[in-house]
Amino acid sequence: MTTGSADQAGDTADVIVVGAGPGGSATAAYLATQGVDVMLLEKATFPRDKICGDGLTPRAVRELVHLGVDTTGWQRTRGLRILGGGRNFTLDWPESSTFPSYGMVRTRTQFDHTLAQHAVSRGARLHEGTSVTAPLFDGRGRVTGVTAKLLDGAGRPTGQTARYRAKVVVAADGVSSRLATAVGRPKREDRVMGVAVRAYYTTPRRDDYLESHLELWTTDDNGQRMLMPGYGWLFPLEDGRTNVGLGILDTSSAFGKTDYKDVLRRWADSLGDRWELAHDPAGGPIRGAALPMGFNRTPLYADGLLLVGDAAGMVNPFNGEGIDYALEAARVGADVIGQALARPTDAGRERVLAAYARIMKHELGGYFTLGRWFAHAIGNPEVMRLATTYGLPRTALMRFLLKVMANLPEEHGGRFDDRLVHLMSRIVPDA
Repeated sequence: MTTGSADQAGDTADVIVVGAGPGGSATAAYLATQGVDVMLLEKATFPRDKICGDGLTPRAVRELVHLGVDTTGWQRTRGLRILGGGRNFTLDWPESSTFPSYGMVRTRTQFDHTLAQHAVSRGARLHEGTSVTAPLFDGRGRVTGVTAKLLDGAGRPTGQTARYRAKVVVAADGVSSRLATAVGRPKREDRVMGVAVRAYYTTPRRDDYLESHLELWTTDDNGQRMLMPGYGWLFPLEDGRTNVGLGILDTSSAFGKTDYKDVLRRWADSLGDRWELAHDPAGGPIRGAALPMGFNRTPLYADGLLLVGDAAGMVNPFNGEGIDYALEAARVGADVIGQALARPTDAGRERVLAAYARIMKHELGGYFTLGRWFAHAIGNPEVMRLATTYGLPRTALMRFLLKVMANLPEEHGGRFDDRLVHLMSRIVPDA
């Protein structure tokens, strides 16, 4: 892989992608496959960790197939096990002509490195240790590149800087998105925000189901049983470890008032009888990150800057999944950019680039609105109690909810429940 050099004031490309997470690397890979000269700028040096549940739904697996990533040896999952209200319910991923019948689990350290290598193999120019600091503009206020400071292998500034220019810049630089903020695209306050914390644990248990806990029960300092805020997960890895984490939405009254790391420690301890969990220090401490949901930063494209992944808040409000939607945005965005670059005039290119936002809103806007309403509903403890008490025992309802929450309806035709998911997504306002 290539790295940034001391003086790159004249370094140019057709497209610059900032951030080599799933969305950025996938965008670069798709563009390079089209023959586009694309630079991929990444602050860190691979391999590096990112806070994530590491779980991939069948929808995300489909995107990896589109991308052409070799997933041989990755941990596969058969479905989802849901615990809540004193009940235990197991659902297989639905059989479908649209999506594979399995999900996956892969650590972000491995996943992101694989996708970055995939982009390089397709012809993308990867510059690691390149911390983008600001956009560059032309006289009309259009983004035409970025400035960056170069870092050493330990992430320390070298004192060297660089300037990169391109016809289009893609911001895939995460939830804080320095680029989007710099051009005046702040986070929207009317969108749901979540927080997740996770750590890696060893366990003798082997499982090929994702496990989701709708309630987090533990004991207080006096040994009394106590219900803590949020939802939890245990996602098994192929190396025998398990990703254990919890999330909480800002629709909960406990949001911002809870020591989430302490909650995770207490909850993990309470799972001893079933899981025999032991914290894996080699996997790092308990760490947390924000989950920007439902297109919480817009416009998705304007003035030469296109947003992908967490930079645009492309996290599913139903389940906290962000990787799939970053990959989908990468596929759509790369196609739009490739078509735009083929246009002979600036006006023609802008017309094509503007289509990106319309396509993404059409594909996901209504669905994200449903997710936002769902997130507000379950923020009410009484709603969650009723859901776990009366919803979990009903198999047909739970299978339908799995399709809704994981966004797995058949694309064309399918059963009544598939068509109902699409109908609900179409009749509500776009996010």
